[in-house]
Amino acid sequence: MRTLRIGDVEITSIIERDGPWRKPESMFPAYDAAVAAEHLRTMEPEVFDPESGRMVITYQTFVVRTPKHTILVDTCTGEDKGYPAPMDFDKTPWLAGFKAAGLSFDKIDYVFCTHLHIDHCGWNTVLRDGRWVPTFPNAKYVFHKREYDYWEAATKRGDNPPGQVWNMNCLPIVEAGQALLVDDDYALDDTITLTPTPGHSPCHCCVNIFSKGQRAVVTGDMMHHALQCREPEWSTIFDIDAKQAAASRRGFLSSVAETDTLILPIHFPTPTVGRIKADGDRFDWRYVR
Repeated sequence: MRTLRIGDVEITSIIERDGPWRKPESMFPAYDAAVAAEHLRTMEPEVFDPESGRMVITYQTFVVRTPKHTILVDTCTGEDKGYPAPMDFDKTPWLAGFKAAGLSFDKIDYVFCTHLHIDHCGWNTVLRDGRWVPTFPNAKYVFHKREYDYWEAATKRGDNPPGQVWNMNCLPIVEAGQALLVDDDYALDDTITLTPTPGHSPCHCCVNIFSKGQRAVVTGDMMHHALQCREPEWSTIFDIDAKQAAASRRGFLSSVAETDTLILPIHFPTPTVGRIKADGDRFDWRYVR
């Protein structure tokens, strides 16, 4: 993704991994091969690899530099977490990208997590002397309070997932006094706010970025792939509440369709940034090139 400017704000991407990842039939329970084939014929070529039959999925962190703050939105899977395949991919690209962006761990002011799944909060912490500690020592980490509470309770019940994700990536932040547990209407300032889009997780939120009359939105896992614009009801196997996820997705897409709002989905491959077009009761994803 090239550097994106929204008024006085600069947004860049740190990519942890990209390339063909999952077949759509294994991702969407409502998948229809004939319907998908028709959609894919008119979609941006970057989003699907016809040779492997797999969707192209990127894992990335967005760096948001405002006049006041340096902010990370979602922190991928992290290192030393012991995740099994396929989540055991090499993490050095993320570290290299972080350095190439001219960043250092101590210069991050805020970390926003759209939700608390494995691939969105992994670099929240690093392993030091056998303990998980905040990666960014001077940052405040913004978690939705009810999202945090949900995964705390699930972990204490022994649910798997989440396994140890909450213990590794979330609890150490609270114990270090660096967490901000917030509600739906949280606003850091007039530049950074939240839009609740529950369903994928209990309190999934999109992160709005406003500056000088312009708006960009990091959508987290509100959608994983451009097929979900064409078929908003195609929720994923990872959604906690498939009906709520579809309703959130349709509501969000309706609200931004035919506007100048720039959309930054965490899992969409380069060039990443796009806009939404209306198409009857469906929507169309188009990259901004």
